[in-house]
Amino acid sequence: MTAPIRLFSTLAVMGGMRDLAAAFQAHFGTEITAEFAPTVALLQRLRAGEKADIAILTAQGVDDLIAEGIMLPNSRTDVARSFVGVAVKAGAPKPDISTVPAFQAALVAARSVAYSKIGASGLYFAGLIEKLGIAAAVNAKATICASGFTAERLVSGEADLAVQQISELMVVDGIEVIGPLPPGVQTEAMFSAGLLTDAAADFARFLASADAAPVLRRTGLEPA
Repeated sequence: MTAPIRLFSTLAVMGGMRDLAAAFQAHFGTEITAEFAPTVALLQRLRAGEKADIAILTAQGVDDLIAEGIMLPNSRTDVARSFVGVAVKAGAPKPDISTVPAFQAALVAARSVAYSKIGASGLYFAGLIEKLGIAAAVNAKATICASGFTAERLVSGEADLAVQQISELMVVDGIEVIGPLPPGVQTEAMFSAGLLTDAAADFARFLASADAAPVLRRTGLEPA
C-alpha cells in the first residue's frame, strides 16, 4: 500500500487544493493528508525541520527553500495565479471599486475593512493603503486578522469589506465577491509546488495538468 502524501498548502489555494487532492486520491489511490496555513507560517515550520512531501507556497517561497536545500533541486512547479479582491456580506450593498478613486472612497467609507496581518494579500494591502495615503483612515477602524479568512469577519458583522486573495474569499459561505482590485493597484501572486521528497512528484505533475485547470478556475484561481 502506498504511504500517504503529506501536503502543506498556503490558504490562498485551499479551496482548489482540497478538491484536487480528493480527485488525485480517487484516481490514483494515494491518500493526501493536507494542512493549510499562510505561506509565512509554513515557511517557518519547514525551516524548523517539520516534515512534508510537498508544499504549495508562493513561488518565491519555493525558490527560497530550494536555495536553502530544504526542497529538492529544480522541483518547483507553478500551479496557479491569484489576484486580490474585495467582498461584502451576502445581500449587503456593493460599493463601486472599479477605479482607484472609487476603491479609495469605498475603503474610507466602510465601517471596518478586514485584511490579513501576515498573508501575502494583507502585506500587499497594508503597503497599498500607505501608498494611496489612506492608511491612517483605514487602519483607525480596520479589523486586522492574525490568520485565517478575512471574509469570516463579514459574516460575524465585524467588518463591511474584506480584502484577500479572491480564492480565499470564496472559501467562506455567506459572502459575495464584489470583484478584483481595480487596474493600477492589482497584484498577481504565483503559487507553486515544491517537492521535499520524490514521493509527491506525480501529485505535483497532476496539479499542473489540464485536468486540474477547471477546478482551479472554479475556486477563483487561474492555472499557471
